[in-house]
Amino acid sequence: MEVLRLGRSGLKVSKICLGTMTFGREADEETSFKLMDRFVELGGTFLDTADQYSMGGSEEIVGRWIKKRDMRDKVVLATKVYTEMGPGANDGGLSRIHILRGVEDSLRRLQTDVIDLYQIHRWDTEAPPEETAEALNDLVRQGKVRYIGCSNLKGWHLAKYLQLARENGWSRFTSIQPIYSALNRGIESEVLPLCAEEGLGVICYNPLAGGMLTGKYRRGQDLPEGARLEALDVYYQRYYTEQALDVVERFVGQASERGVTPAQLALAWVLGEPRITCPIVGARSLDQLEDTLGGLQIDLSPEERAQIPAVPSGRWVGEDPVYDRVY
Repeated sequence: MEVLRLGRSGLKVSKICLGTMTFGREADEETSFKLMDRFVELGGTFLDTADQYSMGGSEEIVGRWIKKRDMRDKVVLATKVYTEMGPGANDGGLSRIHILRGVEDSLRRLQTDVIDLYQIHRWDTEAPPEETAEALNDLVRQGKVRYIGCSNLKGWHLAKYLQLARENGWSRFTSIQPIYSALNRGIESEVLPLCAEEGLGVICYNPLAGGMLTGKYRRGQDLPEGARLEALDVYYQRYYTEQALDVVERFVGQASERGVTPAQLALAWVLGEPRITCPIVGARSLDQLEDTLGGLQIDLSPEERAQIPAVPSGRWVGEDPVYDRVY
């Protein structure tokens, strides 16, 4: 698997990032270990988790795998902070007190003394960005965090943080983690141009649109039991629309014509956007992981990519998918 620089930093990561949101939820610990083993075997070096995933359970599974396999110096480890992790008034958000507590909790669950990439999970309407940015800078200076990043920010949110770092000489974001797929191209309007201008890496999630682009959801049919759109209402609201179903039908047909699976074409479509550094691929089984990663073998020219069914640039299907919730 190809290795790339993350933005203009010196940090190098694999072309695919393994997402661990399924760990402790759809994938038990044994399956999660197998997924990470196979990912590394294929050349992957980049793991992404969050305190929110399985309410710390994903971080704990990743931490046990890293310790058991002696992989700490062989992988780039990313996690996130924001979610309410307890009943207290300061158990969530991006205040200094929660960030300082949150990083200690993540370090303990991950069984490490430093996090390679520490990311804020979303914009906090209650914590001043100056407070958040200074707290993150302090973590870098203390050696608990090597790089900082963000997820689910609007263009002006990101610009605000970058300006604060510039004005105060603080550590700046190395990357952003936004949603992006053929069913959601919202970041093409402002976020991707800003990242290109400022030299940020883009680690996009949901490249398969929550499974919509695999073709498993069909118009007029019941949702598959246990599938993400059936199990999680937020994904149903995000993706299950008539417009999405129209695109998916044509997308699946295009994949069939090319002799590839829809999941492979979905990944290849995302990789065809030159401003994307690496997509995050999640899975609940080895078969899913193997299928999706087959998209690495598909090289779409700009002309070919433009012919793949997708929503118009800057648009998305379903509810506003990014800014009002954490995923």
